[in-house]
Amino acid sequence: YDYGRRFWTDEYRMNARLFHFPKPVASFMQGFTMGGGVGVGCHASHRVVGESSKVAMPECGIGLVPDVGGSWILGHAPGRLGEYLGVTGARMGPADAIHAGFADYFVPEAEWPDLIARLVETGDWSLIDAAAKAPPPGRLPEIEDKVRFTFSGAQLRDVVRALSREGDDFAAETLGMMRRNSPLSMACTLELVRRARAFEDIRPALEMEYRFTSRAMEHGDFLEGIRAAIIDKDRKPRWKHPSIEAVPDAEVTAMLMPLPREARVFTEETS
Repeated sequence: YDYGRRFWTDEYRMNARLFHFPKPVASFMQGFTMGGGVGVGCHASHRVVGESSKVAMPECGIGLVPDVGGSWILGHAPGRLGEYLGVTGARMGPADAIHAGFADYFVPEAEWPDLIARLVETGDWSLIDAAAKAPPPGRLPEIEDKVRFTFSGAQLRDVVRALSREGDDFAAETLGMMRRNSPLSMACTLELVRRARAFEDIRPALEMEYRFTSRAMEHGDFLEGIRAAIIDKDRKPRWKHPSIEAVPDAEVTAMLMPLPREARVFTEETS
């Protein structure tokens, strides 16, 4: 498992450097920006989306958790949207990506080539502000109250109970997305996002994510998730736990336990 751990360590250090980079960085997120793409595109200082942009953190579907600093962004999203987006892997269009804190500007994609050329020529970052327009309406503001009500439970099983009691289209859709994902990953994601909410800096969030990912191959659902999604492509993962209710609280605690100092992503102390 050492190769995977080295990969994640290097990736997370890169994410932190990008987050703290002293010079402006612009990212233009065309089409799908998911998983590792979020770690590159969504930690820039000027994050641009367009009509085709679809942003998501779908890691629970392969037995991981939102990582590459995604838990930090989710933790600072309005209300309980971070829990909802992290657990379900729901996709965000341009307006929702801005609303949730994954992007800053909407610029029509037809204008991107000229805008990028002028940025390269002039270095004038105010050009992005001048080019930005109001995006087409998103969905997250409409469901934000429902998300806050149903995702406020202490544990994931409480979220499931709240959704089951609601019994409306939103609840049915949300439960449907959750049924596809690893129960262990979702339970850990809920805890990760809530811990990340207290972090002012991204590095403690990355360190917390690594506690899970470094154990995911040996003790989690990651290998089975990759088998079902990429190797056999049967889309029928056999998760360790048959349901959310079957995940022991002690296992969530174990997956997020601090690592020995020498195994951490960053040498300095992180919470």
